[in-house]
Amino acid sequence: MASPTAAPSQDELATAAALTVFDSTGKEVTFGSLIKDQKTIVVFIRHFFCGICQQYVTQLASVRKDALEKAGVHLLVIGCGDWTPIKHYCETTGFPYEVYADPKRALYKTFGLIENLKQTPSGQAKRSYITGTVVGNVLQSIWNGPLKRPHHLGKQGNFAQLGGDFVFGPGETCSYASRMQHTEDHVEAADLMKEAGVEYP
Repeated sequence: MASPTAAPSQDELATAAALTVFDSTGKEVTFGSLIKDQKTIVVFIRHFFCGICQQYVTQLASVRKDALEKAGVHLLVIGCGDWTPIKHYCETTGFPYEVYADPKRALYKTFGLIENLKQTPSGQAKRSYITGTVVGNVLQSIWNGPLKRPHHLGKQGNFAQLGGDFVFGPGETCSYASRMQHTEDHVEAADLMKEAGVEYP
């Protein structure tokens, strides 16, 4: 198992670059093409119905376009489900940047992203993006997922899959890595932007 903050090896980066993801229209593109030309923040979320990750991506939506352009940085999200829920996911979160799908979870496996359903450990402060209770977040996930879009049920991705936050590029390089260890473990948005050299808020 990879250390939560270990950068992927050159072999892993080369493998990942050749793997493909799908955009919101179902078009297949290589991961390498997404990080080839500029520094890119890549946020791997859990499944597309995860209300906690939706709160995080809603926070990321506040990252200013001009701040990204000034820093020469690209920001994108990758989910582990089918590409068909992407449009609804962007509507739900207000996320104005690109979202991709990795339904085979090939990138997740390559980068050592783990599976579990653990919550924030006792005695550890919850991340600032988590605004609701456990029950509230479960209900939000159900409401924004299968209740609103029942035709997306089964296409959201693996419920136990965890994500992670990375800064890649330009090219097959990685300057920052943070792999989730539980379901509420995305790195603080302010810290992620700092690692990428992006002004925030």
